[in-house]
Amino acid sequence: MRPPIRGLFHARKRSVMYNDSDRIIEFPALKQAQEALDEKRKALATVFSEAGPDYDMSKVKSLQGDSTAKVEEIRKMNDEIIERKKKLDELQIVGRAAAASKQDEEAAERGDGAKGGGRDTERKGGRRLSLGESFAESQAFKGYKPGSGVGPSAHLDISLKTLMETPVGWDSEDVRTGRLELMPMRPSVHVASYFPSTTTGMSAVVYMEETTYTNAAAETFEANQADSQGAYPESALALTERQEPVRKIATFLPVTDEQFEDEPRAKGYVENRLPFMIQQRLDSQLLVGNGTAPNLRGTENVVGINTQALGGDSIPDAIYKAARKIRDTGFAEPSVCFIAPSKWEGVRLLKTADGQYIWGHPSMVGPFTIWGIPVVETTAVTATKAVLGDYTNFAELAMRRGIDVQVSNSHSDYFVKGKLAIRADMRCAALHYRPLAFAAVTGL
Repeated sequence: MRPPIRGLFHARKRSVMYNDSDRIIEFPALKQAQEALDEKRKALATVFSEAGPDYDMSKVKSLQGDSTAKVEEIRKMNDEIIERKKKLDELQIVGRAAAASKQDEEAAERGDGAKGGGRDTERKGGRRLSLGESFAESQAFKGYKPGSGVGPSAHLDISLKTLMETPVGWDSEDVRTGRLELMPMRPSVHVASYFPSTTTGMSAVVYMEETTYTNAAAETFEANQADSQGAYPESALALTERQEPVRKIATFLPVTDEQFEDEPRAKGYVENRLPFMIQQRLDSQLLVGNGTAPNLRGTENVVGINTQALGGDSIPDAIYKAARKIRDTGFAEPSVCFIAPSKWEGVRLLKTADGQYIWGHPSMVGPFTIWGIPVVETTAVTATKAVLGDYTNFAELAMRRGIDVQVSNSHSDYFVKGKLAIRADMRCAALHYRPLAFAAVTGL
């Protein structure tokens, strides 16, 4: 008996021995495909070995270029491995078919109907036997004697592969779950919720600002006809009309009729996401809008607010100095401080010289305040700035109209193409009544 072959492949004379039920045929192309795959895998393994556990691309010497170029080359190598593995799988299928064909030929030459390794699967009239026919012709049936107890056993090689494999049979049925994973987005309530909200029926919010306040009040002598020491000192007041126009924030989304007809959740999904887009844009405009039509004027661009450069200070020190300016010049108390998460991280991780966290141990939730001022982490603020101020008393979000969502097929050629235009918009004005009640810390 031929000794068993270890493994699937056996090399001899630069060819491949394909083992199927102790039947061996030579298949050179299979070995070449395997060697090509192994070579590419080894090259990729070398790259990761050079990079180390930290995946430091600067340590990789087997590839040229900067980190970006090396990562791109790794991606290409991986794609090539996938392609070579696919080719190897195809050749293995061919190898199995060739082995089966070889065994059938040998069985036909012997004329005994036996198929390699003592298996009892036979052919009759050029076709493969059915399950019943195979059993009737097997040693298990022929050798069984009634009353003798356990009879001989036989292996029936009944293959359904060519009938039921995925390419010619059924694909598996996959049922989509009800989960809808949304894109990561900045929450929309972080900024707007700190602006007191009112309503307006006008196209602009007009108000008066006291721009001159000269207080000459002083102690005065009793009137004396001989001199002017009894004259009252003259003070001065002046008012200037200010206004902030109502601006519109809007967007629309094209959707086909079929989306709403075939997917019950599509309508609710769109009608929720569109207002969120509007709210998110408002969030940004309230802090960084430049005031040039059609933009709102955000806190950072309000003329006359206090500024405090970071300079050589720490972020907590600079924020305190900005708050002190608000108190000194604006005679107001900051109600909130907006800062980017990347900058608040540096504050939250501040440590003493002996390694103690100043803003609380990592196991604690930690305070979201600084110098008693509530802190809101948001990417709506400019990353190099922190904005703080008395929004409670000196800011306002005047709503001309809340978010309105409408659907129509009258846009462009949407009617004849079976499409819908879903639009959402809002109109509002952002007001900062006392600029000195706000401040921006710059240079973070």
